[in-house]
Amino acid sequence: MKPSTYLILFVFIVVAHLAGITFKIQLLEYITKPMIVVLIGLYFLSRTGTIFSPIKKWVLAALFFSWTGDVLLLFQPNDSLFFLLGLSSFLIAHIFYIIFFHRVRIKEKVKGNVWLLLIVVVYYAALIILLSPYLGEMKMPVRIYGIVLSFMFMLAMHMLFIKNKKAGQWMMTGALLFVISDSALAINKFYRPFEMAGVTIMLTYALAQLFIAEGATRYISFNGKE
Repeated sequence: MKPSTYLILFVFIVVAHLAGITFKIQLLEYITKPMIVVLIGLYFLSRTGTIFSPIKKWVLAALFFSWTGDVLLLFQPNDSLFFLLGLSSFLIAHIFYIIFFHRVRIKEKVKGNVWLLLIVVVYYAALIILLSPYLGEMKMPVRIYGIVLSFMFMLAMHMLFIKNKKAGQWMMTGALLFVISDSALAINKFYRPFEMAGVTIMLTYALAQLFIAEGATRYISFNGKE
């Protein structure tokens, strides 16, 4: 299928999933949630399939573990263990995104920026201070996940300084949306539930994955063989 077809299907599935959340149609949520990342992966492959690039595998690995996390989190209402398993899967996904962004940064000869580190340190400290009193036995897993997420975002911000500015902007925006989604999830689960949390979390998450994939696609297509 054409890349545009996967995008149309992606929009349809995301809208259906958000409708399932809004109207509490659990079956619709269960059917559509695993399809979101699958369609992004197919879109990514349809755009980059003929291009050889060793960094493609890191994006695909991140999408795979994101999909695994999506599936595992579907079962968390029945057993809290699935939340920890899903969190672990997304942690691995972020590690693969870290590797991808790091490889791009090295290839582009982008130097580390201490101000970007400061941004993520402030974000991480503020979120953990807010959540810590409510985390209980999840305190250590959430702190570790937050460190990895913050590091991923810091490297993604370095993408703003690569030659292909548009690709970098897509990737950084996607990473920012990932931070917003995960922060909203943590606040809703551990601190204080808020209205439309499910829609906010899933909309920002779906767009985050799409934007990172779009940026990676544009970067790989622009650079050809890395």
